[in-house]
This record gives sequence, C-alpha cells and structure tokens, in this order.
Amino acid sequence: MCSEFKHQIYFNTPIGTTEIIGTEEGLESIKLIDYYRQNCEVPKALETCVTQLNEYFNKQRQIFDLKLNPKGTPFQLGVWKFLQTIPYGSVISYKEQAIKMGDVHAIRAVAAANAHNPLWIVVPCHRVIGSDGDLIGYAGGLWRKEWLLKHEGALTQTSLFE
Repeated sequence: MCSEFKHQIYFNTPIGTTEIIGTEEGLESIKLIDYYRQNCEVPKALETCVTQLNEYFNKQRQIFDLKLNPKGTPFQLGVWKFLQTIPYGSVISYKEQAIKMGDVHAIRAVAAANAHNPLWIVVPCHRVIGSDGDLIGYAGGLWRKEWLLKHEGALTQTSLFE
C-alpha cells in the first residue's frame, strides 16, 4: 500500500516482520508487526533503509546512515537523538541516559520516550537496560532485545545451560 507521498514496505528479519514507512523527507516508522506481510517492490525512498537493515542483520553494518523524520514531542525527539549516540555493542541504563541528558529525575520520562521510539533498531533503544543490568522495557519483547544485544556483542552468555 504505497501512496504518492508515503511509502511502505514489509521487511522480514531473523526476529520478525518489520513495517517500514517513510517519505522523501525521511523515515517515519520502522516497527515490528505481529503478522507476516508479503513484500511488494521496494519503493525507491525506502531502498537504502532495506539495504542497511540487511547489512545490520548480516553483521556488515554497525552505524546507520539514513534520513530520519520521526514524529514526536520535542522531548521525545531529544531522547531519540540521544539514543543514536549509544555505540554498537554497548549498553547504558535508563538512569545513565537521564543523567547524560541533564536530569537524573527524568528517568521515567526518558523510559517512556524510549518506549515510543518509532524507529526500531536504527534508533537503538534496545541498548538501554535497567540499572541492575536487567533487560527491561522493550516494546518488541524482551527476547528480541536480548537477541539484538547478543547480535551486537553487548551481552555474553548469561547461563551455564545456554
């Protein structure tokens, strides 16, 4: 379902189907969906995104270079911009993120903005964990957060029986 201005494609990844929506102005949404959708031809405006996601899943890309156009409040946009500074293979806590953004008391607000991140993987909210090291707060499911962090080398074996 591609319109003249807004383009949409479904991209199958090792951890689920992703819906990508964007315009010539940039990507608006990359999100997991709970159902399989057949791909149509990739719109020109989304080709680079599909290519870079393929490279990421094939361990050929650590940094995304895409034109982004997420919709959110000024606070959310600031939180999502900060997420893009967390290096591949690294994790920080929600508390660390709030402190680095200038307000230790904004932990819940930062976590809420992370939860509404519209650009899965490209804006890496999966790299934010609990202060005690627990994997918490991931809209795509904690098993996907764990998979992504292991894929990036940020998590090592957590059990003798894995």
